[in-house]
Amino acid sequence: MDERLLVKRAKRGDTAAFAELYGTIYKRLYQFALYTLGNTQDAEDVVSAAVMEAFENIGKLRKEDAFSAWMYRIVANMCKQKMREYYQRGEELTEENGGWDGYVWGDTREEYIEVRRAFLTMDEEDRMIVGMHVFGGYKTREIAQILAMNENTVRSREHRALQRMEKQLKGLR
Repeated sequence: MDERLLVKRAKRGDTAAFAELYGTIYKRLYQFALYTLGNTQDAEDVVSAAVMEAFENIGKLRKEDAFSAWMYRIVANMCKQKMREYYQRGEELTEENGGWDGYVWGDTREEYIEVRRAFLTMDEEDRMIVGMHVFGGYKTREIAQILAMNENTVRSREHRALQRMEKQLKGLR
């Protein structure tokens, strides 16, 4: 069913429509949260909390075709808050709370942690673009539609964000 129609129905209180919307994006949101937080329990908690917040506030969504971008923003904000909590408690990223398992963007735990920190230094919109592309598997055209941006803007922002990330990581070596 068309996303806009489902959003309209969800805004009127149709829980089945909301569940269908959520079902189409859950895996990508979870992948994004898992990489950002690196911990399966935290990723599940964040996505679950994001769904609750979205369900409670679906009536505030202005553009019916912006549901996916809206959900990514909610998850990104919640991930950011969770990371602040780690740092405020003085916790270091570890295998337990950092999720390193040797297969994502780094051969060692230390490389993984540095890549993740560099990813988190991106501004929210760049992190969403890179995250949606890398973890969500979205193509530039789809990201542009979701974020209501020009495709060239999406490409250039992603390119610049990855260049900054690469420069930041080279500075650590």
